[in-house]
Amino acid sequence: MSTANLLRLFLLAAIWGGSFLFMRIAAPVLGPGWLIELRVVFAALFLAAIALMLKKSLDLRRYWKHYAILGLFNAAIPFVLFAYAAKTLSASLLSVLNATAPMWAALIAAVWQRQMVTPRVLLGLVLGTAGVALLVGTDRLSTQDGALLAIGAALLAPFNYGIATVYAKSAPAVEPFSNAHGSMWAGAVLTLPALFMFPQPAMPSTGILGAAIALGVLCSGVAYLLYYGLVRDVGPTSALTVTFLAPLFGILWGTVFLQEAVGWTTLAGAGIVIAGTILVTGYRPAWSRAAKAAA
Repeated sequence: MSTANLLRLFLLAAIWGGSFLFMRIAAPVLGPGWLIELRVVFAALFLAAIALMLKKSLDLRRYWKHYAILGLFNAAIPFVLFAYAAKTLSASLLSVLNATAPMWAALIAAVWQRQMVTPRVLLGLVLGTAGVALLVGTDRLSTQDGALLAIGAALLAPFNYGIATVYAKSAPAVEPFSNAHGSMWAGAVLTLPALFMFPQPAMPSTGILGAAIALGVLCSGVAYLLYYGLVRDVGPTSALTVTFLAPLFGILWGTVFLQEAVGWTTLAGAGIVIAGTILVTGYRPAWSRAAKAAA
């Protein structure tokens, strides 16, 4: 990985880690329904402008069902669940729980294909569960009213990412940019019922609206462009490392901007979850693969 690609990887991790900061700021005011509707609409409009510049069409007549599935499991449901959890839980905890998505994907794939998981994957799942238990058991906010429901929502969100990941393996061959663009428009439609389920608690200030716009344009639109560019340039395995880096930035932004307390248990729990994710995904750094090839 070149220096330029490494910088893009860290930038992407910083942006995705920041999404939990923006949700933590805006969700208590806008509510999960309006916040996520604004997020996916602004993301869709941004990607539509890029598509217009690049002259890329969605071919909705052919792929609308595919976009709808991605929009449901990769945007509408998990985004709303995370926004609901953000009313109670810290940005730091949310960013680490998001890293369990590959674990859910491995478990869903094993059940769907009726195959036994390998010892490595099983160890990763056990580590991930232990890390989540450590984080939840020691997080100060987890003792507040409604915290258990928020934690459940924050774990169910990456479960939906896991469904989307398993589906993508047998999905129609659509270019990544169109997947991102089409799924955001589908997500905008599918999020509409949440507007009635979660009324807006208060009128937003300019700063709150700015957080919602940043969540859509930066954390969805720009982030998708960066991610799929990395997949194209360095391959999906190397691009996957953003999963391990994003929680570190989520903890950093929560500490710097929201003064969230981060103790040794937070760092230890995050480390255990990331270690479990690495085992589940089978990721090996480039230097390890190079050393094996040389041997």
